[in-house]
Amino acid sequence: MSEETRSTGSILLGWWSANIGNRDAAGSRALSARLRRAEAVEVLSQRSVVELATVLGINGGARLSRFIPMVRLLAELRAHESAPLARRIGGSDPLLSELRFQRLLRAEGDEMEDLMRRAILVADRKCNVAALAGDLLFWGDAVRQRWCFQYFGAEPPNQLSRESQE
Repeated sequence: MSEETRSTGSILLGWWSANIGNRDAAGSRALSARLRRAEAVEVLSQRSVVELATVLGINGGARLSRFIPMVRLLAELRAHESAPLARRIGGSDPLLSELRFQRLLRAEGDEMEDLMRRAILVADRKCNVAALAGDLLFWGDAVRQRWCFQYFGAEPPNQLSRESQE
């Protein structure tokens, strides 16, 4: 995982914790519910979301098209834990079948968001929020490859780890 992805993940975990992670707070539950059901403009009509986009330097283009679904998917999460999502849904007794996992890795756009939402639900809405958020913003071959190793409970080869850090 690159330093940029780690730093971004930390910012996103802080935002998630402060705004939608506290399930005991009515405001957090309400914002989470609005974000889960929101269209793109509705997501961006939330002050805390615009402030987050500003902190991350997201001002349009491809990053914005990844940012909005990422915010909606973070609203699905109920708990932060150390295990990344791919590890939670995989392993020796996977919660998500290999075929569904492969479909998730191939998916783009709305299909990817729908399949990722299903994976989050299968994982009981728990995973490493920072890792998931960073991965969703920087989704590409390096992230997909790392997810394959995590899904099967293995550590990525050193070369893959170095490539992911560049």
